[in-house]
Amino acid sequence: MQTPPFSPSEARAARARMGMTPEQVASGMAQLGLARPPEAVLAWEAGTAVPTEVELFALADALWCPVPTLMALRPTTLREFRLGRQFTAERLARRIGMDPRAYARAESSNQWTGTDRQTLALADALGMRPEEVLDVIGRAAELASLLQQAVEGRWKAHTGQVAELARADERRVGRALRTLHREYGRFNERYMGHLVARSGDDRLREVATERAAWLSALPERFRQLTESGGD
Repeated sequence: MQTPPFSPSEARAARARMGMTPEQVASGMAQLGLARPPEAVLAWEAGTAVPTEVELFALADALWCPVPTLMALRPTTLREFRLGRQFTAERLARRIGMDPRAYARAESSNQWTGTDRQTLALADALGMRPEEVLDVIGRAAELASLLQQAVEGRWKAHTGQVAELARADERRVGRALRTLHREYGRFNERYMGHLVARSGDDRLREVATERAAWLSALPERFRQLTESGGD
């Protein structure tokens, strides 16, 4: 089995914060039902060995430390989110009503094949925000493309599809798309204004660069608007 991400330095720092000896950490893990010698704790901290998933969970509990801290990362993949919530792959699969073999394939290939119901259950079990779910199931790029189509064209025609994909209230999405459409329109107005006024190329490039940066940040701007009500 693939070993989980693990930071020896974070493990040492976590133990130091608790003022615990390796023997005390090993004892704490044993009380959680996983007996390991103090030498195993020292080997993990030295980087000469890496804990298994179950050992990582027990170590985090013994150190009163979140698993992501010991992994030294912010979860971005399905496996990392799962580890962060201390689920084994099989237990998570059962929790969301998915065949464990199908879940294992989805996690190893980074290609989500779950149903809408399983996706909602996954987000709930792992405490994932909507944008994190989209990233994990590989649909963030699809949302970004839809948003760009909406701001460049008829935003109302995209409201339902965007709301479904983003799993957001359709009325909030409509208000957000209306605001984004207006914001995008201002770039075009400025660009055309400079063009008609025969401004220099530098002014035109400046507006084009600002518009490109705005489009790049469009998904985040959309999230801000939907969370605030769309205006």
